[in-house]
Amino acid sequence: MKEIDISQWTKVGEGGNGSTYENPLQPDVILKVNKPRINTLPVVEREYNVSKAVESVGLLTPRMLEIVKVGESYGTVSERIRNKKSLSRLCHDDPSCIEEMARVLCREGKKLFSTPCPGDRFPSRREQLIAFIDKVKFLSRKNKDLVRAFAATVKENDNCVHGDFQMGNLITSEGKYYWIDLDRFAHGDPMFDIGHLFHICRINSSIKQVQDIFHMNEAQLHRFWDAFAKEYTGKEDHAGFDALAGKYALLDIIVRENYSRLSFAENLFFVIIARRIIKQYYK
Repeated sequence: MKEIDISQWTKVGEGGNGSTYENPLQPDVILKVNKPRINTLPVVEREYNVSKAVESVGLLTPRMLEIVKVGESYGTVSERIRNKKSLSRLCHDDPSCIEEMARVLCREGKKLFSTPCPGDRFPSRREQLIAFIDKVKFLSRKNKDLVRAFAATVKENDNCVHGDFQMGNLITSEGKYYWIDLDRFAHGDPMFDIGHLFHICRINSSIKQVQDIFHMNEAQLHRFWDAFAKEYTGKEDHAGFDALAGKYALLDIIVRENYSRLSFAENLFFVIIARRIIKQYYK
């Protein structure tokens, strides 16, 4: 495994899962290093392998090149998309385009959701959910029963879902759109992805860390969701869609928690968020 001297690289981006770096001596590639809690070889290998598999089903994503050692940690080197910007960065640079970018995410999302996803290469999101409910620590026994009852209504689906569907994970360059951060890719109900977006734009939109990650304030995140929901449903009144997305937001959290190593403080935070979602959308 090639070893990378991180001092020769310059950080150019940071997201919820990790940071990206560039090196002027290697202008055609980008280095991604996950945050410490998820910087293990199995996690990095999963992201590498999933990205390769996503590329094989015809979805556009930066080509994954190799896994590297970065000090005592690991990283991935992938194709650098020149002059790229994420939808969230475009919204930050020009808030007047928030509604347009929400419609772009909706359009590209529908293409993603309609792409057949081979079951031998990707996990079932529904099966993951059922397996993970008992493992989470932030739900009481009573609330787990509520979640199980709703999970039983979720149908299996063999189309693609991203797993971290949001405006920071769709980048654009020269009129093309690329999906990034694919380690939670699976097949399943698109509402898992939509619930994840709802969680960001509505449930957690008042949290400064969320605003910093997506370069948007609370009002702008609300605007993004409103435009997305109107485009996705074709309706001005999307209250029913919001209510369903709120339920799926909790399902998404349950699945996502099993991809991360949560600290004690983070588990306490999820206890609060889960209770709020249960109260508002499940009762």
